[in-house]
Amino acid sequence: MKDELLEMLVGKSGPSANTLDHDKLVVVGAGTMGQRISHAAATKGMDVLLVDVSQDALDAASNNIKETLDHEIEKWALTTSEQKALLSKIKFTTDFNQIANQIYIIEAIPESIELKQNLFRELENHTISEAILITNTSTLSITELASATRCPDKVIGMHFLNPVPKVSVVEIVRGVHTSDETYHKALALASKLDRSAIEVFESPGYVTTRVIMPMVNEAVQVLMEGVASAEDIDIAIRLGYEMNNGPLAMADKIGLDTVLVWLDTLFHDLGDTKYRPCPLIRMMVRAGFLGVKSGQGFFRYDDDGEMIPGSGLTSTALDRFRTVRKQS
Repeated sequence: MKDELLEMLVGKSGPSANTLDHDKLVVVGAGTMGQRISHAAATKGMDVLLVDVSQDALDAASNNIKETLDHEIEKWALTTSEQKALLSKIKFTTDFNQIANQIYIIEAIPESIELKQNLFRELENHTISEAILITNTSTLSITELASATRCPDKVIGMHFLNPVPKVSVVEIVRGVHTSDETYHKALALASKLDRSAIEVFESPGYVTTRVIMPMVNEAVQVLMEGVASAEDIDIAIRLGYEMNNGPLAMADKIGLDTVLVWLDTLFHDLGDTKYRPCPLIRMMVRAGFLGVKSGQGFFRYDDDGEMIPGSGLTSTALDRFRTVRKQS
């Protein structure tokens, strides 16, 4: 059924003979990452085509991007004319045939190997030979994704970190079959986006996810054990190691459901217990406490996604300790 839907949307016609545009980026998937990649590319002067199977998703994406820019205007970081120019750089469509003559195609759909492979199979049928298929996955195997295509040498990963418009690094991830030509095209795209690119050879979690997840997981463990409150844990790590965000606020921004998926994947693929998700993460996800996106995670957030001061969680164990201390 999924394949039939994709086929219906993408259509049967082959690539057109229109002039190739090396300054245009196609982003497939209008979710949070798709929106932020589109925003970042438009900010750097690229024309963006944001594609999704759902017109409702595209409408929501358009509204969200505009709201984000409205906040920039409120902070005097952007003018109204600059906002208008930036928004004009992003086009929205459900017509997959519009990607036919494009070079750079990034998928930003949900983190499912099956969904991504099905999409890549269809995209490959409607792109030119010069095109490269880029996945924004943070943990999945590039080689496994590419195995669903006829030309695995043209598949590569570009892992953007959140918030995409503000984080200047991108991991360019090579699968076993990724060609040097594809890698250099991805490098050229990173340059257009004004990103510092690091070359990564496929390994679970790559560099950024693999290194940061044990710290996040341990911070949650420390909270669960009642060693310190969420706010004090984040203050200690943020100030002690000169980080912009503490690990718990970082987890809230990523989304605790996403953190759980990453940890489960790393634990499964590497078998190292340091990636075994802390039970508190699983508990919070089951309760719907997903972080900024739900308004409640390790901290609470207002409608604009801003952290509410003094809202950090304390663990049950820590609360018990405080109760006993007051009674003694």
